[in-house]
Amino acid sequence: MHSAGRSTGMRGSRADQADQRRAELLEAARRVVLERGISSTRVADIAKATNVSGGLIHYHFATKDDLITAMLRSTIDGEVVRLGEIVRDSGPAVERLDRVLRFYIPRTRSDQSWILWIDAFAAGLREAVLQEILLELESAWIGALRQVVEAGVESGEFTCDDPQGAAERLDGMLDGLIIRYTLHPSVLSRKRVLEHARIAAAREVGLPRSAFPA
Repeated sequence: MHSAGRSTGMRGSRADQADQRRAELLEAARRVVLERGISSTRVADIAKATNVSGGLIHYHFATKDDLITAMLRSTIDGEVVRLGEIVRDSGPAVERLDRVLRFYIPRTRSDQSWILWIDAFAAGLREAVLQEILLELESAWIGALRQVVEAGVESGEFTCDDPQGAAERLDGMLDGLIIRYTLHPSVLSRKRVLEHARIAAAREVGLPRSAFPA
C-alpha cells in the first residue's frame, strides 16, 4: 500500500510538472505572438523564448497550430468565465448589459487580448484552425449579450423582439469600433466607443440613453 501510494504521488507530481510546463509554453507563445504576429511566429521562436528545444515543445504540442490554438483557447476560457459571472450576477438587466459592454471594450489601445484577437482575425482569413476558435469567441460574446437581453425582456425591463439579432448587431458594431480605436486612438477614444455602445444598446432594448450610466 505504501509503495502504491508513493507511485501514485510520483505520477501526480509528473503530471503537475507537465501542466506547469504547458502553461509556461502557452505564456511564451502568447508573448512571441504579440511581438511577431501569429503568421510570423515559428516553433523555434517560442523555443528560444523559453530556452528549451523544439522537440520539447512538440512533445507537448504536436504542431504549431496545436500550440497557437491552445494558447488562444486559454484566453477564451478566461473571458468566458468572467462573462458568465456578469450574466448571472444579480441586479437590473440594464446594469448587467452595461457591464458586458464595458468588459468588451479594452481599457487601453495596448490591451494585449485585443491585439491578439485582431491579429487572429487577420490570420484567420487563411487558417481554418483560427476560424474555428474565433467562431467560439464570437459565439460566447453574442451568447452573453443575448442572455442579458433575454433576461431584461423576461423581467419587463427591456422591449426587444429579437434578442439574438440585437446581440449580433451589438457584437459586430463593437468589433469594428474597437479595431478602429486600437489602430487610431487619436480619432476614436474609449469614452466615445462606450458612448456609441450605450446608445446602440439602448435602442436595441427599447430604453432611452439616460437609462445607462452617464
